[in-house]
Formats: sequence, structure tokens, C-alpha cells
Amino acid sequence: MSVAFTKEESAETASETLLPDRPISPHPNLVTESGLQALELQLRQAREAYEAAQQIEDVNERRRQSAVPVRDVRYLVERLRTAQVIANPSSSDTVAFGSTVTFSRADGRVQTYRIVGEDEADPKAGSISFVSPVAKSMIGKAVGDVVGSGNQEIEILSIA
Repeated sequence: MSVAFTKEESAETASETLLPDRPISPHPNLVTESGLQALELQLRQAREAYEAAQQIEDVNERRRQSAVPVRDVRYLVERLRTAQVIANPSSSDTVAFGSTVTFSRADGRVQTYRIVGEDEADPKAGSISFVSPVAKSMIGKAVGDVVGSGNQEIEILSIA
């Protein structure tokens, strides 16, 4: 059917609203309990955004406003389906998934991060992914251990 007989502005308008899927990590989808709750909240919000977009009368605007929520719902459903909740570590003897680690860098900076799942990692808020180079170098290590991360060494000061 010709575009002239549809409500769409153009054939490109329809294709513009089909966003590519968000990439799914090849790593196991480990999450903390709070990480699982955050994924569930994000899914609810994406579904609400989709429902709100469906109320828009203009078909082109409805498609544009629906594109991101539709993509996010697909991603979040998959992440929730594959989520493996990991309990908080029972010991602070060694660094593990869920540990909060304080360490010093060779340049004198002291930093504290909690090791969490990929979707919940937010370095600015004090959490890093278990697959990050820093976290990978520290997992299984104890207070006082010095490990390499990239081209520098870090010393583990405390584990909580």
C-alpha cells in the first residue's frame, strides 16, 4: 500500500521507531537482592511508559514514544528471566560478590565500592560490576593483599 493511503508521515517514520535491542551480556546475570528489586521496578516503569504512550492519538507520535519502553521491556524481561540472586557474603575474610571493599591505589587514592551485578553497577554511587577489571582482580583476595588492576596495583584495606 502506498504511504499516501496511511496515517504515517512516511515509510521512514515507521522504521525510525524500531530500535535495536539492548545488548545482553554474555556473562552470568548475577544480581543482589536489591538489584533484582531494581530490575523489577524498571520493568514496571517501562510498562507504565508504554501504556502512557498508547494513549497518544497521533500514530506517529505514539510509535516514537513507545519505541524506548518496548525495547526496555524486552531487555528487562530477559534480564529478570536469567537473574541469579546471590546472597550477601557470609564472611568478610575474602572479597566476594556483594562485598564492599575499600582499597588504596598507588597514587594514594582510597576508594570504596560494592561488587554487584552488571545492571546495578554505578561507580558514581559506589558500586562496580563483578566483571570489571578491578572487581575481577580483587575477588577471592583478603585484606592486605596487593593485586594488579590494569597497569597499577591496589591494596585491599577492608572488606565488609
